[in-house]
Amino acid sequence: MKPVEVLKEYWGYESFRPKQEEIVDAALEDRDVLAILPTGGGKSICFQVPAMMREGIAIVVTPLIALMKDQVQNLNDRGIRALCVNAGMSHREVDTKLNNAAYGDYKFLYVSPERLGTPLFRSYVQEMNVSYIVVDEAHCISQWGYDFRPDYLNIGRLRELVDAPLIALTATATPKVADDIMERLGFRQKCLIKSGFERPNLSYVVRECEDKLGQMINICTKVAGTGIVYVRSRRKTEELAALLAANNISASFYHAGLGQDSRSDRQEKWKNGQIRVMVCTNAFGMGIDKPDVRFVIHFDVPDSPEAYFQEAGRGGRDGKPSYAVLLWNSGDIRRLHQLATVSFPSLDYIEDIYHKVHVFFEVPYDAGQGRQLKFDLEQFCRRYGLQRQSVYYSIMYIERTDHWTFSQDVDINTKVQITVDRNELGNIDLEDNRLYVLLELMMRRYVGIFSYPVPVDEEYLASCMNVPVPVLRQLLYRLSLEHVIRYVPCDHATVLFLHHDRLRPKNLNLDIDRYNLLKSSFTERMQKMIDYVQEEDVCRSSYLLEYFGQSESKACRTCDVCRGAGS
Repeated sequence: MKPVEVLKEYWGYESFRPKQEEIVDAALEDRDVLAILPTGGGKSICFQVPAMMREGIAIVVTPLIALMKDQVQNLNDRGIRALCVNAGMSHREVDTKLNNAAYGDYKFLYVSPERLGTPLFRSYVQEMNVSYIVVDEAHCISQWGYDFRPDYLNIGRLRELVDAPLIALTATATPKVADDIMERLGFRQKCLIKSGFERPNLSYVVRECEDKLGQMINICTKVAGTGIVYVRSRRKTEELAALLAANNISASFYHAGLGQDSRSDRQEKWKNGQIRVMVCTNAFGMGIDKPDVRFVIHFDVPDSPEAYFQEAGRGGRDGKPSYAVLLWNSGDIRRLHQLATVSFPSLDYIEDIYHKVHVFFEVPYDAGQGRQLKFDLEQFCRRYGLQRQSVYYSIMYIERTDHWTFSQDVDINTKVQITVDRNELGNIDLEDNRLYVLLELMMRRYVGIFSYPVPVDEEYLASCMNVPVPVLRQLLYRLSLEHVIRYVPCDHATVLFLHHDRLRPKNLNLDIDRYNLLKSSFTERMQKMIDYVQEEDVCRSSYLLEYFGQSESKACRTCDVCRGAGS
């Protein structure tokens, strides 16, 4: 079959979008290819079509767990067998999924980057017939990128085990970042394919104003259709949503602090039109394919052109006229300069946070490797009287130096710690004999269960006990009431995965050269964003396109600068 025939059979499209077919052809020629397509440009088609035309399974590396699950569900709905392995799964779940990927008839294995370096994954991947290695959000591998993640470096090591062509995809990469991506992924020959970043239907508008609230209400009232309002703080999402509702504008708010059910419910209501305007942090929007967003308002100035371009690009994916409006005043400029300081606390402060986190979870020196810690940032900051932003950026920098992985939005397995001394277990009087059986089963199965809470596989334990999972949970709860175990039920939360045992003071390598490099890169991107909002002569679209390496472009004629110049 030809690529376009596969596209029609499985996705129902008659033709490819610009550059998609060129990317597919390069992949079918066994070339390593880096594809840079704007948000909503149809990146998934670029690897899914060639993978369907090849024998074997495509390994898709992505850091976005929610998006991973959505894509697997979408493929399965189309009759394409796909599965995923992510950070929150138990060892048994991962083992089962990888076994299916190696020996079952599957076409796609989605995997989070931190899984790539594990011995279990590396042993199974050598048994797989891998058609392609696919790297989504590929800018995460670049030290020059705005969202560098150390776990992505495992992809380069994966290529030592798997001889398969590589397809890397991103929506935001400057020429410098694109070169770094190809080098770090070990491209056999450089092949960069990118579409034009012009969005002729999207009008960029920048407004300097003191009354941002009035401007926001005015836009939401006058521009019909669905909209997004981006703000930096969780608290402000709630305040602005309430203000819009008080002005008879259908609105709700969304941020990472909401429960999973609340987020899913609000996202679905916004997608189907029950909520017209979503006020949100940047936690909202990743992987959301809603074509009829008529306006995107930035109430605060983002800290980089990459973040702004990606978020603004969620407007007008259906090709109809839409607006990307950025509101700013002198306070935003001051805040961005302050952010450069807050985002890079001193290395001494960062090391102090490293040790406080371990103390918070009672992890002693020379212990902790492999621990999965449910982490409540707000509670941690309250315990030690610390500023949230400084702690957050310290944790992110420690991740960048590969000491732990910080994962938000993770499904947490049930954890159990036996709190009674092993020698005293025989003296405990329990009425239900199943409780003794369950204790014996967990003691034999889980190393360290007397020392700290360990993740347990509920389905495995329930099958061994020959009871349903809800009954197993009741038994665990009863053991906790008897003070025999510490029982931490399954949850959905933010998690820290410790890469190694806790290091002693002054042994923590925080890489001062990387620190200085990241700080200078951040400052450079921030200044580009400040220049963008203060620009009065250059077309908004042309400014952004030039930043991403597209130096020759025509004035858009629709942005505030072009209209002000009478173009």
